[in-house]
Amino acid sequence: MDMDVTNLRSLGSSPLQVNPLSFGGATIGDLWENLDDSFAEGVVRTAYDAGIRLFDTAPFYGHGLSDYRIGHALRQLPRDSYTISTKVGRWLKPQARHKIDRGFWLGTLDFESIVDYSYDGIMRSVEQSYQRLATNRLDILLIHDVDVWSHGSRELADKYFKQVMDSGYRALTELRSNGDVKAIGVGVNEADMCARFAKAGDFDCMLLAGRYTLYEQTALEEFLPLCVEKNIGILAGGVFNSGILATGSQKDARYNYKEAPAQVVQKVSRIEDVCKRHNVPLAAAAIQFPLGHEKVSSVAVGMSKPERVQQCLDLIRHPIPNDLWAELKHEGLLPESAPVPTV
Repeated sequence: MDMDVTNLRSLGSSPLQVNPLSFGGATIGDLWENLDDSFAEGVVRTAYDAGIRLFDTAPFYGHGLSDYRIGHALRQLPRDSYTISTKVGRWLKPQARHKIDRGFWLGTLDFESIVDYSYDGIMRSVEQSYQRLATNRLDILLIHDVDVWSHGSRELADKYFKQVMDSGYRALTELRSNGDVKAIGVGVNEADMCARFAKAGDFDCMLLAGRYTLYEQTALEEFLPLCVEKNIGILAGGVFNSGILATGSQKDARYNYKEAPAQVVQKVSRIEDVCKRHNVPLAAAAIQFPLGHEKVSSVAVGMSKPERVQQCLDLIRHPIPNDLWAELKHEGLLPESAPVPTV
């Protein structure tokens, strides 16, 4: 399989063509670390200059900070030369600095994030995104974080699912039919919620974070077959499961934004051993694995430093022998049904 980053893949039923590697904007929203504005914008330009053309962001990322930095970095480039994916479900309200709950964002703009999946809330979010991103159009709009992982309970996830499908979904379909956006979808952390949305509406693509990775493949059970049936393109996020598939099973490795449990470390250690036997970095296998599925159009990776951009390019181009995937399946570390990249 040719992993040249400049090659383009169709994104589901949309007219868009995207790179196999895309820029995940959470890290330049000051996730886990504070970045200087000019430094963060330089990382975006480094990615663009390297051939990466899909930039994924969200109002939630640094409460507008990721949007601002991506917009400022790209605004003087030809608008048709890049694709912007952003999200809806939150709009931003000015707030006193000392009153803002920043969560795991070390630095943010001085805005409070208001959860709102209604028609009016989504339209307000889109209008704000235009301004922060310094653009008069968006390419991909994703319903953000309608899942238990984000909201803490099934009751709240169900409430927001109903709100968006009863109200906000109409805003997305209007924007798509008017030509204001080219693709609509969902961006969440749960494969079963993606499947639920796929059954409930007409979506072009979905960003699934952390549930279709070298470590776990729950999306294979129901969601990915639905994507084949309904021609839904996938942007695979969280391909390193927030750290452990990049760092390996070292002390303090992160899994799902927390210290990795012992059983996770144990399985990753076994995967790591297989990779070592084939002289393949664990992170290279992790970044390439999702792209073996016919509906995965791109992997979205956070890049907070220029050298991280080059590292991701090297990983996605690293040759991986077919025997590595075969051994992972033989050892029970990948299901036999999992499609894999082939040389």
